[in-house]
This record gives sequence, C-alpha cells and structure tokens, in this order.
Amino acid sequence: MNKKIHLQVKTDLNDTAEVLSWFDQINQPPLPDQRIWWQCQTLLIEGFANIVEHAHKNLPVEIPIELEVVRLSDYIEIRIWSFGQAFDLEQQLKITPELTDNFSERGRGLKIISSIAEELSYLPTDNHRHCLFFKVRY
Repeated sequence: MNKKIHLQVKTDLNDTAEVLSWFDQINQPPLPDQRIWWQCQTLLIEGFANIVEHAHKNLPVEIPIELEVVRLSDYIEIRIWSFGQAFDLEQQLKITPELTDNFSERGRGLKIISSIAEELSYLPTDNHRHCLFFKVRY
C-alpha cells in the first residue's frame, strides 16, 4: 500500500474537525490495530494544535498550515508545515516535565507526541517554513 493525502487549512483550531475528517481517508482499508489508529489521530491533532497555539501564535489566521500524510505498507508518516518561529524540539522535550510528573491541563502535548511517535523532528525547510514530522509503525 502506498497512499498520500494533502490538506491546507487556516491557522484556526476550529479547523480541527476538518483535519480529522480529512485524515480518515488514510485509514482505508482500516489499520489492523485500532490502537495505532488512535495514536496517529492523537499525533495529528496534538501537532496541529501546537502549530496553531505556538508556532503561529502571532500570525494572522489566513496563514496556511499544510498537512501531509503518507501510508505505506507498515508505517504512517505525518508532516505539518508551518511559518512560525523556530524552536529547539530536543531542548523543549528535555525541560518539559515527564507525563507522570505533569498534572496540569496544558503543556503535555510534546511529551505525549514523543511517547507515541517512533520518529519525531521539527526542522526548517528551504522555503522559510518548518516541518513537524512523525512516523509510526503498525
């Protein structure tokens, strides 16, 4: 199987339902393990929310966020491109409390993401954007 989908949305958390609906098409045929599908949905929504709330925090809502998902025979890759400020993902993960020590409602997204994704990166691209990348095997 090799399937790729692409979506562009505004910098708006109200687009979360559209993002999830769009993502459903990658689950055809359904993944063999429903738990992996839930994890992929969590990665997508946590990543999208972090881009909206942090990377695009001071940008107009019209600034697009691009999403791409690739499903191959044994893994899924998720990419989310943003125009926001760069940050050091590895450093942020080091200073963020572990999930078992963090009971606040906010600030746990990166730790959740890092506990689910087999590969995780946030890197600059050559067109003045950054790409948040996740990979999950199934």
